Amino acid sequence: MPKVQAIPEAGPSRQGRGRRVSTSLAEINVVPLVDVMLVLLIIFMVTAPMLQRGIDVNLPVARRAPQIAGDRVFVNVPLTYKKDNVVYLESEPIHLMALQERIRQKMERRTDKDVYLRTDGALQVQDLISITDLLKAAGVEHVGMVTKMPGER
Repeated sequence: MPKVQAIPEAGPSRQGRGRRVSTSLAEINVVPLVDVMLVLLIIFMVTAPMLQRGIDVNLPVARRAPQIAGDRVFVNVPLTYKKDNVVYLESEPIHLMALQERIRQKMERRTDKDVYLRTDGALQVQDLISITDLLKAAGVEHVGMVTKMPGER
């Protein structure tokens, strides 16, 4: 709110101008700040789900696929596994020879010794069995296969 200050009279020439209006610098208009913050909040809310990107794997389809909850260890096996023998532990590319040691290190600190395989549907069963054997040799108790529901992307 502007403050009104009375000015002492300086003579007959200033009779009509007895008051002067001045604004205080202590008052800040926060409405534009709130508008900008709301726009930024909406932008971040829209873009945040798009930033979570993983390895593209064409999962096989199953009719009864239970949901996986909690903090799990995932090994992603893309279709390029046949050429270069590289799998992904979470999102980190690892050569197949180093996978056993990395899984062993990861399983030392965990109480549940479960690993979930996300494999491309076009891979051969023998490839999956060899990866499962490596995981079992590394100390994994249960190896789960991740699938998707028939209508799921």
